[in-house]
Amino acid sequence: MRYAVALAAIVLREMLRFVAQRGRFLSALVRPLIWLLVFAAGFRSALGLSIIPPYSTYVTYEVYIVPGLCGMVQLFNGMQSSLSLVYDREMGSMRLLLTSPLPRWWLLFSKLLAGTAVSILQVYAFLAIAALFGISMPLFGYVAIFPILILTGLMLGALGLALSSTIRQLENFAGVMNFVIFPAFFLSSALYPLWKMAESSTLLYWICAVNPFTQVVEAIRFGLYGEVNLTAIGWTTLALAIFMALGLYGYDPARDMSHRRFKGS
Repeated sequence: MRYAVALAAIVLREMLRFVAQRGRFLSALVRPLIWLLVFAAGFRSALGLSIIPPYSTYVTYEVYIVPGLCGMVQLFNGMQSSLSLVYDREMGSMRLLLTSPLPRWWLLFSKLLAGTAVSILQVYAFLAIAALFGISMPLFGYVAIFPILILTGLMLGALGLALSSTIRQLENFAGVMNFVIFPAFFLSSALYPLWKMAESSTLLYWICAVNPFTQVVEAIRFGLYGEVNLTAIGWTTLALAIFMALGLYGYDPARDMSHRRFKGS
């Protein structure tokens, strides 16, 4: 019962913060919509990808990049959620949370789940607006991606959690976010298929292939067509476990106190 109360309280706090920050919601929608409605035409012409044959059906380039833009929404939300963790650490509320009698892993997992719930709302809002512009997916796909969005949201949130555990000052986190977000997004299959990258450079192809964000995009892409990409889901789950372990290590109160005593001496 205590676990459920803590989870509900953390999720409710994150939701109230999200509702109060309307600019965060608008920016989460404007960013992928600009890519979808403006930049897609330029990329399509430059790459020669007016029609792409993934899997069993032919789709337009705009439809192809929708899963990547869903991943972009979750990636930015994961980084913004981790930014709030750095802020909470500076204000002292994070330390207060971690000193509660509940296990540290459950408290941090609750924070991740709260951020994931916000990101899923943003993804479905983006998909709804895209459908208004005639860029839609199979109806079953909108339901099938829900559990996938939970997994991918948790993984990207855990990535932000691991990064935020190494940042001590709020102003330093913006540079770290840009250092992670843009390479992760552009060196993936979000905007172009991996076989297109292989035509340009074998090295870049392998970098894109091992990029965890590529696995996020592929899991969402298959899910939108009602299919399951076990390879992408498996690698995403492994990345979640690794980033979560790093986050737990970074947010160890005993380690943090040792670090402060070392600096004081």
